[in-house]
Amino acid sequence: MRSQHEFGTRERIVRTTSRLIQRQGYEATGLKQISQEAEATLGSVYHFFPGGKRELAVEAIGHGEREFTEFLQAAFDREDDPAAAMVACARDLATGLRESDWLDGCPVTTAALESAGRVPEIQQAAESAYENWRALVRAKLARAGFAEDVAHDLAHSVINMLEGAELSAQVSQSTAPLEIAGRHLAVLVNAYRARHQVATSDS
Repeated sequence: MRSQHEFGTRERIVRTTSRLIQRQGYEATGLKQISQEAEATLGSVYHFFPGGKRELAVEAIGHGEREFTEFLQAAFDREDDPAAAMVACARDLATGLRESDWLDGCPVTTAALESAGRVPEIQQAAESAYENWRALVRAKLARAGFAEDVAHDLAHSVINMLEGAELSAQVSQSTAPLEIAGRHLAVLVNAYRARHQVATSDS
């Protein structure tokens, strides 16, 4: 893992904001704390983000989106079979959450839930993140031969279940919700695949 000092000031501010939102939420994260933990002046924060906390939160969501995209892609690259890839994703999420002492949940979901109905910029950034993750899952399923409409619906289920299970795992401080989610997603993927194959053979 790279040291914080290996990043420029702007990147340190964004990464720090993302981590703080993960751990304590959007409302509890203030610019003064961000500047202190990023080892940057408050003036630097406003220099890079003149729109203040909202602008910075949107950027932090973008960072969280890229991190989870890389996480998903790594699991998908490691497992050719999409059902096995779902199990791997859930297992890796569980491992990371446990190693963070149940603190590092999803900054995208955390910020979106807190700002629902009040900060449209954050909601829009979060929905964009979810759609990009769904697109990644759709592409994985399409490469495995799933029809476009099936891949579309499954992608929604995958992201919804992983995000919900991660939140449940944090609350219960247990890897069980994610492990169960991974197994059920694998069953779901295999069930759709079997049904598609039967339909194809009968046609």
